[in-house]
Amino acid sequence: HVQLTESEGGLVQPGGSLILSCEAYGTILAMNAMGWYRQAPGKERELVAMTAGSSIDYADSVKGRFTISRDSARNTVTLRMNSLKPDDTAVYYCYADILQTTLPRNLEVWGQGTLVTVSS
Repeated sequence: HVQLTESEGGLVQPGGSLILSCEAYGTILAMNAMGWYRQAPGKERELVAMTAGSSIDYADSVKGRFTISRDSARNTVTLRMNSLKPDDTAVYYCYADILQTTLPRNLEVWGQGTLVTVSS
C-alpha cells in the first residue's frame, strides 16, 4: 500500500511564487516516475512536470517558470513555481509510478490534490 502526501497550495498574487511538495510512503521498492498534474475548472487534467530516471519533462506553458526536483532517498518531489499567472490556477495532483515490494508490483498512485489560486 502506498500513499502520497501533498503540501498545501494557497492563494498567490500574479507574479508570485509557491512551492509544492509531495512525499510517497508505503511499500515502495523503487520509484519509476514522480511528478505533478493539474486540473483547472472546466478543463481536463494535464501534465505539469514529471521526473523519470534522469529525464525531466515540463508542459510548454510552465517551461522557464516551474522547476521540479526529486529526492529519491526520501521519495519526495518538489515543484517550485515562479512568475505565477492566473492561468496557473488549478488543483495540482502529485503522481507516482511505483514498483512495490508487494503485489501488484507496478502501481500508479495519485495524491488528493491541492488548490493553487493565482489572483490579485
